[in-house]
Amino acid sequence: MNLPADHIAVDGKWVAAGEKLYLVLNKPRGLVTTASDERGRKTVYAFLDPDTPFVAPVGRLDKASEGLLILTNDSEWSARVLAPETHLDKTYHVQIDRVADAALLEALIQGVRMNDGDLLRAKEARIVREGRRNTWLEVVLDEGKNRHIRRMFDQFGVKVLRLVRVAIGPQTLGDLAKGAVRQLTDAEKHALDRAMDRAREKGSFR
Repeated sequence: MNLPADHIAVDGKWVAAGEKLYLVLNKPRGLVTTASDERGRKTVYAFLDPDTPFVAPVGRLDKASEGLLILTNDSEWSARVLAPETHLDKTYHVQIDRVADAALLEALIQGVRMNDGDLLRAKEARIVREGRRNTWLEVVLDEGKNRHIRRMFDQFGVKVLRLVRVAIGPQTLGDLAKGAVRQLTDAEKHALDRAMDRAREKGSFR
């Protein structure tokens, strides 16, 4: 099928040249969140259609992490999502190498001061599922410092076995398959915009 010169198809939908594009990807473990890698490692861009306009990740997930990643060519909107005053909650499911207790959950919320001065803490932490030797926790952050969760757990002597981002604000990963990519719906985009507006309004009254 011949495509019009000024249009491309993403996830089976027409996208006009220059149109703002908002994608969600379920990032598998083992990929880097860059357009290219000097060490030749596979990147998240391997899952995008070759005809997709250039989009940049809104924040990052490190190589060992997985889950929800938003990509867009709307740099102003991306900056709003990442702005400190937005405080969009990021929700993660974290598998650790031990059985968690109330003391660990409280320590995560109280936080730990790093040698570089960073205070790393969770907004919320709760147990999702327990096994004999490990636990799945749900950890919510309202800030996003470099390798925040892994560094925080490391300070408590806890090893992170898996780290999956399952939500950014109201946008959830849902049942999107690993490696799958799709466009944000208009309703999802508007929900994110409303969440950011509410956070800014709340912050202006502090």
